[in-house]
Amino acid sequence: MSLTGTPFFLTSIALLIVAVVLPLAVWSRIAGPRLVRTVARLLMLVFAQVTAITVVFVLVNNANNLYDTWGDLLGTGSHVEAAKDLGPDGMGGQQIKNRPKQLQRFRPADDPRMGTGVTMTDLRGRISGVLGEVYVWLPPQYNDPAYRNKKFPVVELLPGYPGSSKAWFGSLHVGEQLGPLMQRGTVKPFILVAPRTNILTGADTGCVNIPGKVNADSWLTVDVRQMIVDNFRAGDKPDSWALAGYSAGAHCATKLALSHPDRYRAAVAMSGYNDPALEPDSLAGKDPKLRIESNPMHILKSANAAGRPPRTALYVSGAAGDGYQAGIGLRQLAKRPTTVTVQQISALAGGHTTAVWRQQVPEIFRWFGTQLRG
Repeated sequence: MSLTGTPFFLTSIALLIVAVVLPLAVWSRIAGPRLVRTVARLLMLVFAQVTAITVVFVLVNNANNLYDTWGDLLGTGSHVEAAKDLGPDGMGGQQIKNRPKQLQRFRPADDPRMGTGVTMTDLRGRISGVLGEVYVWLPPQYNDPAYRNKKFPVVELLPGYPGSSKAWFGSLHVGEQLGPLMQRGTVKPFILVAPRTNILTGADTGCVNIPGKVNADSWLTVDVRQMIVDNFRAGDKPDSWALAGYSAGAHCATKLALSHPDRYRAAVAMSGYNDPALEPDSLAGKDPKLRIESNPMHILKSANAAGRPPRTALYVSGAAGDGYQAGIGLRQLAKRPTTVTVQQISALAGGHTTAVWRQQVPEIFRWFGTQLRG
């Protein structure tokens, strides 16, 4: 039973009702020795406390899509089948163009709270060795005969940590918000893709490749990207691809876009950070070498020093102390053709929450419309 599904929520409510009604019905009717009666009543009180805590957890989890499965919550689920050393480009010497298309079967998303039009598939990453679900939402124009020959730009959506790949649709309501705007033409049509990012037990991968452990970078930037190109009318050039993330996902979006200007043209980072060590569970933050190499500031400095500033557009938003300074640091380093737009969010807007990020969805996709081409 999914932790974010309606069945689990209704089950927790039913158990809470039982936990409240049961003591009222049998408290004075419990027979037996005094010790037995005391233990029975204590167990009923403990059961009531546990069910109440469970309901609160379910409400918070449903609102923020933190944990999708029991394996995610308990740290028993791993989605890594292999983690070969794939080298600096994350390709392991392989060429995608030389491999047959990876055609996938898609089914309706397994959670109705994600809204209409969201489909999902289970993808086995041929390069990364990662196995995980990928959610896809197509714009209203995709099946319009007038667009039958058009290739659409794509935005990969990354949640925070912990976080479910459902979060952008279930908590930020990205499809429900953008569908009408795209239909009216006030936002350009995009294919939205939300791949699993919680792929390693009890750890934030930091979206890096670590030989022998995980190839999170290649999962997102090679396997997921190519699967979308193989299965949909999606552009395959950098000008057609972007990333968007919040919190830990914001760090990933910035890091991946700057690391791979040959794959992505733009990225949005909401309430993120540059130093991966700011996430205590980050594998990149715990490794001194990776901590430096995966910092977007370092990536940008190194590219500038080599005389190759990436042709990357960044949009960074956040409150003071929650992403804003990270954006300012990147903007100070940016040299053409790199551009960095920084948007300060009021400290009174609501804090580090999905409600704050949800409000920014229309604006960031209007910005994407100025950066990407189909």
